[in-house]
Amino acid sequence: MSTAQKCDVLIAGGGPAGLSVAESLPEHLSKVVLHQDREIGMPVRTSGGTWVRDMEQLDVPPHLYHVINEIEFRSDNAQSLHRLSDWKMAVLDITGLYKWIAARAASNGAEILTGTKFLTAEERDGGYRCTARARDGSTREYQARYLIDATGTQSAVLSSLGLGRKPERVGVGIEYDYAMPGGVSDRAVLIVGSQALTGYGWIFPAPNNTLRIGVGVIQPDTDVSPRDLMAKLMTPEVLESYGLELGERIKVNAGVIPSVAYGKQLVYGNVIRTGDAANFATPTVGEGIRQAVEFGRMLGGALGETMATGQRRPLKMYEKSARSRFARDYHFGFMTNRRMAKYTIADWDKSVRRVARLSEAEMAALVRSEFAPQMLMRTAAKQVWHKLRR
Repeated sequence: MSTAQKCDVLIAGGGPAGLSVAESLPEHLSKVVLHQDREIGMPVRTSGGTWVRDMEQLDVPPHLYHVINEIEFRSDNAQSLHRLSDWKMAVLDITGLYKWIAARAASNGAEILTGTKFLTAEERDGGYRCTARARDGSTREYQARYLIDATGTQSAVLSSLGLGRKPERVGVGIEYDYAMPGGVSDRAVLIVGSQALTGYGWIFPAPNNTLRIGVGVIQPDTDVSPRDLMAKLMTPEVLESYGLELGERIKVNAGVIPSVAYGKQLVYGNVIRTGDAANFATPTVGEGIRQAVEFGRMLGGALGETMATGQRRPLKMYEKSARSRFARDYHFGFMTNRRMAKYTIADWDKSVRRVARLSEAEMAALVRSEFAPQMLMRTAAKQVWHKLRR
C-alpha cells in the first residue's frame, strides 16, 4: 500500500484561482497544486476579457494584456460604440498570465504537479485523504489538513465529498485565435442577436498581434452548438461586415463556466471553494479571471492566518467579503442572464439601442455585473426620459 504524501494545503486546480491561493499562502506551509492539464495555461479555456484598472490593482505586468480603447455592441439591426477613458478594457495573454502566477506560486514554495488529475477525497486521520491520477497513469495519495476546490465547473472536490455538485446550467464557448502580422486594433466587439442567441459573440484584439473570435451559448437553454454558430460567423460576408481580414488560424480554444445563481457558502469546515468552483464569474458576460486572482489571494492570506492562529474568523471574512461583492449584484445579473437567454432578435436590437444611451461608467457597470442602486435608478430614468421624448 502506497504512503500518502502529507501537506498542509492541497489545491485541486491550477488555474488562476488555485495558483493565486498557492502564491499567497505563507511560505512555510507545504502546499501542493494538482493540475490536470499537461501545461499551465494550455489549453486556453477563456477569452480573457477584463479591465485595465483591475490588472493594475493586481500588479499584472502590462505586457500580459492588450489595452482596448473602444467597445462596440452589435446586433442584427443596431450598433453602439463606446470610447473608453476611465474604464479601459483589456484582453489577456491567458497562457502568459497563468504561467506568471505559477512562477510566483512556485517561488513561494508550492509544488505544482501538471498532468495530475484530482480524483477523490475522504475525511480521514484528522484531515483529508485524496487520490489523484498522475501523468504516467499511476494513482497517488495525499493527506492534507485543508482542501481547496479550484476545479472550476467540475466542482470536483465538493462533489467527491458530497458537499456540492456540478452546475446544471453552464455557458459553453468556442474561440479561434488568428495571427495578425500587421497588428491589431484597439476596438473590441460584442455580438448579440441571431449570430449568438442565448449567449454572445466577441471579436477581441489580443496580445502578441493576435485576434480572438468566439461565441458562447447557455446550455441547456439552447441545444445549438457553438461550433455551428462559429461556422455562420466565419463566412466571408460576415467577416467583411466587421472589416476583418484574418491571418493564419493558430489555435482553437474552448471552455465551460457555471451559469447559475450565486451560492453564498464557500467554507465547508476545512474545505473551501474559490474561482469558478465558487461561481465568481460574472453572470452577464462570464468574466472571472480578475475575481479568481483577487479572491484566490484573499483566500491564501485568510487560510494562512487561520492556520497560524487557530481562529476561523479569517475564513469567514473571506466568505463574507465574497458575499458582499457578489451576492446582490449577481442576483440582478443572473436575472438579466435568464431574461437575455430568451431574447428575440428584436429584443436584442432594443437592448443595444439602450446600451447606446448609457455613459461609459454605466456601460462598464452593466458588463461587470455591478448593479448599485444609484446606477439602476439613473439608468431607469434615462430610459423613461427617452420614451417620453419619442
